[in-house]
Amino acid sequence: MASNCRTSSNRLWLPWVALACLVVPMFGSYFFDDMFSSISFLFSNPANTALGWDSAGYGLYTSGYSVLCVFGGLVVCGMLLDKWGVRITGSIFVGLMAAGAALVAWAITAGLPPKTSLSIAYAGCMVFGLGSEIAGVAVTRSIARWFKDGPMAFAMGLQLAIARLGTAFALVVAPRLVRQVPSSADGLLGMTEGADVLPLSETARPAMLGLALLALGCILWAVFVALDAKRFPSGRTGDKSEGFRLADVGKILTNKRFILISLLCVFFYSSIIAFKKFAGAILVPRFEIPAETASWMVSMLPFATVVFAPLFGILVDKTGHGTRWMLSGSVLALAAHLLLAFAPAGVPFWGYLSMVFLGFGYSLVPAAMWPAVPRIVPDKVLGTAYSLIYWIQNLGLMLFKMLAGVILGKAAAGSGPVRVELMFVAVCIIALATAAALHRSKIA
Repeated sequence: MASNCRTSSNRLWLPWVALACLVVPMFGSYFFDDMFSSISFLFSNPANTALGWDSAGYGLYTSGYSVLCVFGGLVVCGMLLDKWGVRITGSIFVGLMAAGAALVAWAITAGLPPKTSLSIAYAGCMVFGLGSEIAGVAVTRSIARWFKDGPMAFAMGLQLAIARLGTAFALVVAPRLVRQVPSSADGLLGMTEGADVLPLSETARPAMLGLALLALGCILWAVFVALDAKRFPSGRTGDKSEGFRLADVGKILTNKRFILISLLCVFFYSSIIAFKKFAGAILVPRFEIPAETASWMVSMLPFATVVFAPLFGILVDKTGHGTRWMLSGSVLALAAHLLLAFAPAGVPFWGYLSMVFLGFGYSLVPAAMWPAVPRIVPDKVLGTAYSLIYWIQNLGLMLFKMLAGVILGKAAAGSGPVRVELMFVAVCIIALATAAALHRSKIA
């Protein structure tokens, strides 16, 4: 009897230990991906840093995250995830994520000419992006398996919250690691060529910290693999249905609800993730605030999800009505970007209010959207389904990041932030229309 009690107790806490191991690689991934977001204004002038990148170059670098994902890698690897399982496939791509980050860090610190360093960093970001996305699919797939008959939405929301804490950490820490960052946009505009140029050692500090976090994530992923092998010795969930077949992909792509979720994902996430990449370049001149204030302002997004994503996950688990929450979050995102585009300039209050709206939306939509996928596709193709969604998402992110960089680079002085915000308003309108269509489809 005592042995049975201990076994039952282990079954209760073991999923949470597994979840604790899974969140650390994602924390490191989110940190590394957003390490330059709050100091992106540095690239407004190539003379500001010894790295020598401009806004268009930085936009190109950030878009590299999605290239391999978009050109087939994400979908193919998602199929491999369903064929080989999370342990083998996840281990490969967690390793690739760390390897790509190491290549980026080397490109930044090697003292190469700007075009060369940008090309190498772009290649590293491509590898990092593919590894990160498949690792994210493996993590989501694993949570769906470990919490299949439990609080899945809460577990997914908690994982998302802690991962996004990595973004918050990056947004807040980066301006403090790069200690020579001027305190305001005026400081940047007043810089002359050769004066107060940020050395490579300063610029690379966020990358080196991110690389250390990813190394820790690799170690804890190995611990998760050991736990997963003990819990699921065959690598399966216990489902007796037939295995994955290529024909199943066609069934996914003809599922109207799946298509709507994918479209909502790409437009909603583009309105937030692509925005974050240029948050400093938008908020600093738009509201005439110091760089560190802008970093705290935009960090409200991930900090909000740390608190509210798990709470909304509990709400979805208990009440359902997931599409209602997706619709509400899309409305809030649109309201936020309308404020960023049209609120009076030089009044920080409007910036803070827009971040409150975005933060709530950033918590609501994912908390309802990701747990909805296992309800509309079979378990045996769940990895492929998530990969297809991530593929469509990355296609949009790649395009909108590049477009935002081009708009900011070519716009007349002072007009860039408003113009790029008009692009995000249009993106939010499409996301809202998609969420409305999804609501009418009545997913539980």
